[in-house]
Amino acid sequence: MELFDLYTADRVKLDRTMVRGDAVPDGCYRIVVHVCIFDPEGRMLIQQRQPFKEGWSNMWDITVGGSAVAGDTSRTAAERETREEIGLDIDLTDVRPSLTLYWEHGFDDYYLLTRELDPASLHLQYEEVQTVRWATREEIHRMIDDGEFIPYEKGLIDLLFFQRNHRGAHTRRDTTRA
Repeated sequence: MELFDLYTADRVKLDRTMVRGDAVPDGCYRIVVHVCIFDPEGRMLIQQRQPFKEGWSNMWDITVGGSAVAGDTSRTAAERETREEIGLDIDLTDVRPSLTLYWEHGFDDYYLLTRELDPASLHLQYEEVQTVRWATREEIHRMIDDGEFIPYEKGLIDLLFFQRNHRGAHTRRDTTRA
């Protein structure tokens, strides 16, 4: 039985948990993490979910995703999910999510990393992932259109690709202040 910690709308951890599969109680929220790994050429590592995996079976997805379990922080959940799903150890010490999206029952934290790696060297979790490969933004858009990729908003995919090399929302610093 897997437990999730619950949070307030302001992301304050409550002294409450819920069981995976149960409905999130009213007024409570949970954390889901996503790790997007890009190569130096700007392609994203994507994974194809197993055909027997419940939810979006056999579809392509961003590199890694999963729920923070009880006791996890967003960071430790991202590190754990990356290690479990694709066998890659990452250290996110002092790293915050590049993007957080709020949804009806929680927070989606997106970590954007650039790594030089050979997908064939990864150890994929059989229960979750059947294969991985590099893909461009345009390829992911086409896969969404063709029903092969989880139907993320294309604007989100564009933002992930853009934010991989940027932090924040401004194009330059304010130079009018001392």
